[in-house]
Amino acid sequence: MTNSKNLNFRNRFTELGPEFYQAKSPDPVTDPYLIDFSPSAAQLIDLAPDEEENKDFLDRFSGNCPLEGAQPLAMAYSGHQFGSYNPRLGDGRGLLLGEVQNQKQEIWDIHLKGAGPTRFARGFDGRATLQSSIREHLASEALNGLGIPTTRSLAIIGIRELIYRQRPELAAILVRLADSHIRFGSFEFFHYTGQAQNVKRLLEFAIESYYPDIAQESDRYRIFFQRTVQRTAKLIAKWQSVGFIHGVMNTDNMCITGTTFDYGPYGFMDRFVASHTPNHSDTHGRYAYSQQSEIGFWNLNKLAETLVPLVGAENLEEEMKQYQPTFNRFYREEMGDKLGLAILDSEFTQLVQKMFHLLQDLQLDYTNFFRFLADYPGTSRSQNNELRSWLNQYLELAKREGISQEERKVEMDSVNPKFILRNHLIQSALDKALKESDFSEIKRLRIILENPYQTQPEIFEKFRIDAEYYSQDTPESFLSQQTSCSA
Repeated sequence: MTNSKNLNFRNRFTELGPEFYQAKSPDPVTDPYLIDFSPSAAQLIDLAPDEEENKDFLDRFSGNCPLEGAQPLAMAYSGHQFGSYNPRLGDGRGLLLGEVQNQKQEIWDIHLKGAGPTRFARGFDGRATLQSSIREHLASEALNGLGIPTTRSLAIIGIRELIYRQRPELAAILVRLADSHIRFGSFEFFHYTGQAQNVKRLLEFAIESYYPDIAQESDRYRIFFQRTVQRTAKLIAKWQSVGFIHGVMNTDNMCITGTTFDYGPYGFMDRFVASHTPNHSDTHGRYAYSQQSEIGFWNLNKLAETLVPLVGAENLEEEMKQYQPTFNRFYREEMGDKLGLAILDSEFTQLVQKMFHLLQDLQLDYTNFFRFLADYPGTSRSQNNELRSWLNQYLELAKREGISQEERKVEMDSVNPKFILRNHLIQSALDKALKESDFSEIKRLRIILENPYQTQPEIFEKFRIDAEYYSQDTPESFLSQQTSCSA
């Protein structure tokens, strides 16, 4: 383990040249203070867990003290937002400090979100609200706990500034770790500005950085796109299976490595409503839960358009044809695991289809339904005739698996979370942080969500965590809650 002073930075992205970024140092801040620190994220860059107690850590990652070897830069990109192309994007408030290679030879980008305005800021202040930083911090760690590829949040650092959105807000810096910060929109930027050579240079860089095993292949550009299709399909299948709704699936929020990227108005499904979107601005439901698979396909098509001169339209169309079967296969397997069923035949398909109709019609809690199912028939719940009939059908399919109810419960509980990041839990953490400067609930939630499948008696007792409170259905007043992009 090391400390923040001895992190061994490099930044290969600078080799691409000034067309790809703006070199920019973080703006200094006054009296930075720690909101929360994730020891599990720190392990990814071999950073000692006691760094959260180190004032030098705060100074280095708030912009007050340069990090040796880091070459901070704001990346250029554009993208399609709600279906319309926006050429004026880029890192307006974010800086890529560089990369750190850990002892396992894994490479992680370190990025600051809210580090001051860049030339891409479009007149804004370049800061992040404390509220949005807390939301991204908790979501990153929640999805990681669920085994879903995601950026990670190393820390939230509070800064003594008020910034103005709809009203004055407290500001913060989020320290983000990611396997990549290259977006679909990174390719779009050069494509739509007629810089074909830079599309090719970015593609070569991405292959060298993330898929060196294909670097010498003659059709490496096609293979790169093929892998992006596969990873995107698998990621969205995982989102759907746990009931996660991204909320802002613009092409500038889609990462080429199939990683959950840029959390805005996200949400987890509570009572099942397939058309729910957590984004208050998404008045037409473009990014609703039921649309995420289709939007993944749409976004990949936009990426494909940038690669036509290099890969060929027919080749790209052939790869795009694999998206839906790939998504369906991954999603089917995920749902089989959630139901404790390995025989995925036509009877399984009918069971799942009927299940979603019942979840919607009866407005059942999506997450807790599967935990209930793992205990069934050992537990009972007020059932209507349709649900009772479905449960009988489910038990018939479970019996043919040839395992005991106890074995089925163990398998199901290992993939169906007991705890998710529910709206009322986030709001409680936000209220304490923003109104009382009490950050204990942020830490408590992070600890719960690091292992969301089971209670941890010793840890829960230490941090005064009531398992039943944190796993209960979302209260009525918080159901289907929406937030804005600035929240």
